[in-house]
Amino acid sequence: MEDDSHRNFENVPVMWEPGPDSGKMLKKFKKRIEDKFSIKLNDYWEFYDWSIDNLSEFWEEIWHFVEVIHSKSFDQVIDLNIPLEQSPEWFPGAKLNFAENLLKFRDDQVALIVAGEDRETEKITYTQLYEQACLYAAALRKFGLKKGDRVACYMSNRKEPVLAMLGATSIGAIWTGSLPLMGTQAVVNRCKQVQPKILLTIDRFLNDNEEVEMLHKVEEIVRDLPSIKKVIIVPSKKESKLKDISNIRNSCWLEDFLHLGYETDGTVKPMEFEQVSVSYPVFINYTSGTTGLPKAIVHGSGGLLTLARDFGLHGDSKRSFVWLSMSPVGWATWNMFSSMHFLGVTVVLFEGNPYFRTPTHLWDMVDEYEITHLLLTVNVLDELEKKAYLPTEKHKLTSLKHIMSGGSVVKPQNYDFVYKKIKSDVLFSSGYGSTEMVGSCMVYDHTLKIYRGELTCPSLGIDIQVVDDSGKPVIGRVGEMVVAKPTPSLPLFLWGDKDKSRYKETYFKKYPGKFAMAYFFDLAIINPVTKGYIICGRSDDTLNQGGVRFGSSEIYNIVDTFPEVRDSLCVAQYDKNNKERAVLFLKMRHGECFTETLVYQIQAAITRELSSGHVPEVILEIPDIPYNLNGKKMEIIVKKIINKKPFNQETVINPESLKHFYNIPELRGF
Repeated sequence: MEDDSHRNFENVPVMWEPGPDSGKMLKKFKKRIEDKFSIKLNDYWEFYDWSIDNLSEFWEEIWHFVEVIHSKSFDQVIDLNIPLEQSPEWFPGAKLNFAENLLKFRDDQVALIVAGEDRETEKITYTQLYEQACLYAAALRKFGLKKGDRVACYMSNRKEPVLAMLGATSIGAIWTGSLPLMGTQAVVNRCKQVQPKILLTIDRFLNDNEEVEMLHKVEEIVRDLPSIKKVIIVPSKKESKLKDISNIRNSCWLEDFLHLGYETDGTVKPMEFEQVSVSYPVFINYTSGTTGLPKAIVHGSGGLLTLARDFGLHGDSKRSFVWLSMSPVGWATWNMFSSMHFLGVTVVLFEGNPYFRTPTHLWDMVDEYEITHLLLTVNVLDELEKKAYLPTEKHKLTSLKHIMSGGSVVKPQNYDFVYKKIKSDVLFSSGYGSTEMVGSCMVYDHTLKIYRGELTCPSLGIDIQVVDDSGKPVIGRVGEMVVAKPTPSLPLFLWGDKDKSRYKETYFKKYPGKFAMAYFFDLAIINPVTKGYIICGRSDDTLNQGGVRFGSSEIYNIVDTFPEVRDSLCVAQYDKNNKERAVLFLKMRHGECFTETLVYQIQAAITRELSSGHVPEVILEIPDIPYNLNGKKMEIIVKKIINKKPFNQETVINPESLKHFYNIPELRGF
């Protein structure tokens, strides 16, 4: 890897600074550690070093500090002599139930605010959450759901998946699901691997003002999945129950299924929480499947601890916090938001797309529901900026404390946009996580400054390193991100991978003993001055043109400053001798023209901001850019198309865009 001497690590602008009252929860926990172990931790970085040097002690204190509900305590925290590839067990001997921990608050505070594009707003208290989850659990038990059975979900972002997940996991069943915008084959490819017994779905929903009909898709899916013994259909409207569902095998409406949960006297039995180990499966999530069948990643209850660390300690959580969630089942963020009840906060579930309904709808919601925390992916931030969907004078936004972004590389200009156009005193930060980690692992911390374009810090207790090709940690240079020691949110295993050979091949092949952060390895740089992390993108999306290695995001950071450019995508093309060149595709804003002058200006800007070696050899106009269901640009698929390699397009949300990348005259003959 090159030495990155062109980078300027000095004088990175500070976007937010902690005040004297910042980080009370973390300070309280740090004081607990100092008192118990008779040590002095002078700043965050000393605390971080202690946490990864003393993993067992750190996670034991987290367990007690966040008050994990359990029926039997652990014999030990972890055996660090077991190699990371073998997924050493966390808290062996302990017995607990995931749902019981999410339902530990049973009071009149609002747990869920349920809203959507075409529905009335509903509020559910913590007491009501427990009572409704009891009915789901009772019905599932009466139907015959048992410990170890799988329950799949294929529907929009509503309360029913949350309640069904609580009911299923209380029994010891395993929860899984696919995004509702996925096609039938993509859903079958996922569910076939885990053989669910029950499928929860919906008849239709509205997304971005477009009607999405589900029943015909469900009919096809169930036909290919003989393991499904019951299809539970949520009626989106009262009149939905007039629809004929007789052609869907083993189907019934939700109300009819829940009727099973009532006793003869009309009561519902209290929940019985099946006690299992921390390493017992709770969730199955899936990789994108871009290069083949998606991998089914299994997680246990360890995510409770990492969620409490990231949003309880680092996030200085209070029960008054209100988070907006628009993530349906199938995104790792759904698992995260559905687990937020462990912290006792309020979650706003929005069915559909809350961002672009009107120029001010998102900001109207912030004021109406008194939202304190927004998670806005980078593509949403970019769209809000390009469309100028901004708060107006009528918006107070007094409740809004924190905006977090992620999903792809958060650009420096995203910071400028938030502070200049949305709210000047908000805490804006970038987070990092993955499907493999079923949530975050790098966050902000209220005791540290936030620097423009940088992730503030790794979370406590997770040994994240940036390594060179030999696996040696590096600072100030581009490297690949790995986890070097166990952490509770790592996968237990891949479903069906009994000897863990696929797991080892996928995540440990390149760096034995270290877990690669994602299947294609994410690239980053640690700023030696600020200690912040600069994410450069995935190594499969990284280019090496003429010996200069760089991430596609570095090009996007510059191209996105040109107002006439609507979107861009940069990938590598190879000749027959495996020589590589960078190809930059530009999607123009409506009414703007692709010109030689624009190309020259972009080339000059890249040369000025990076180097002449970073300038893509070919710059072309393209009508559209492909994205996946998570809002990420599909560089890998375009790269495969222009290099005439096979690919899987099932996760592309706009597959018609792919046709534009075939047989481009300027790319022939290389």
